[in-house]
Amino acid sequence: MAAELIDGKAIASQIHEQTAARVVALKGRDIQPHIVFVRVGEDPASQAYVGMKDKMGKQLGLLTTTKIFPDNTTESELLAFLTQLNSDKSVHGILVQAPLPSHISETVVFGHVSPLKDVDGFHPVNVGKLLLGDGTGFRPCTPAGVHELLIRSGVKTEGAEVAILGRGNIVGKPMAAILCQKDRHANSTVTLLHSRSRDIASHTHRADIVIAAMGQPHFLKAEMVKPGAVIIDVGVNRIPDASVPRGYRLVGDVEFDALLPLVSKITPNPGGVGPMTIAMLMSNTTRAAELQNT
Repeated sequence: MAAELIDGKAIASQIHEQTAARVVALKGRDIQPHIVFVRVGEDPASQAYVGMKDKMGKQLGLLTTTKIFPDNTTESELLAFLTQLNSDKSVHGILVQAPLPSHISETVVFGHVSPLKDVDGFHPVNVGKLLLGDGTGFRPCTPAGVHELLIRSGVKTEGAEVAILGRGNIVGKPMAAILCQKDRHANSTVTLLHSRSRDIASHTHRADIVIAAMGQPHFLKAEMVKPGAVIIDVGVNRIPDASVPRGYRLVGDVEFDALLPLVSKITPNPGGVGPMTIAMLMSNTTRAAELQNT
């Protein structure tokens, strides 16, 4: 029997409906959640990602602003602009789109955004709150979206063995922090795997839930997974494909077709985690407006 597909589009739609209702409630108080997207340079992927976020924000009734800086913008110029946004009471959320040019430190920039407006969840204060299990901070959007996928798909995390492939600051580390908390939808035993891990398959084959965020196309094979496991594919990778006009296609970190008849639940890619990242960003921005107007 084929696995049940975890429909990220459908679950994201549920969250968008809830967010839209919250936006209406805020507008009833003459408050419109406002997010500013900051992009440096003309990276095609960044243009696309910011465009999708901006479009969804407008659909939900948020006020959205996009500020684009040229590639040669200095770090100090970018930080000065963020300082202005931090003090602007009409702005509730700030998102600086990565990657940034190599002469600008992402760590410095993310740390310069006010923790109260850090709707991406990358400021050290919000990272610390996440590790401490303090729910007053903002959680990074992709791992928060994966968590919602698990919850709303009825996946039991209590006592579950979870293998996370990838130790990055955007997905792997915060995902581990979310699932190991002493909380109703967590309490998992988490193994965080990476490029230096020995015998990765021995860990993934033991896991009840595997979350793949390695950034390596088709890394997770059927022989690495036990029957009945739940698979969450976070990866977005380009591989050459001469059969399509653009010369490449996007694939995830797992061998979807091989895993489909083996596992119990799996996210499609696309249509799984991607829509959830935007849904959680819109929710975080709305929450920021709520918190700043209590």
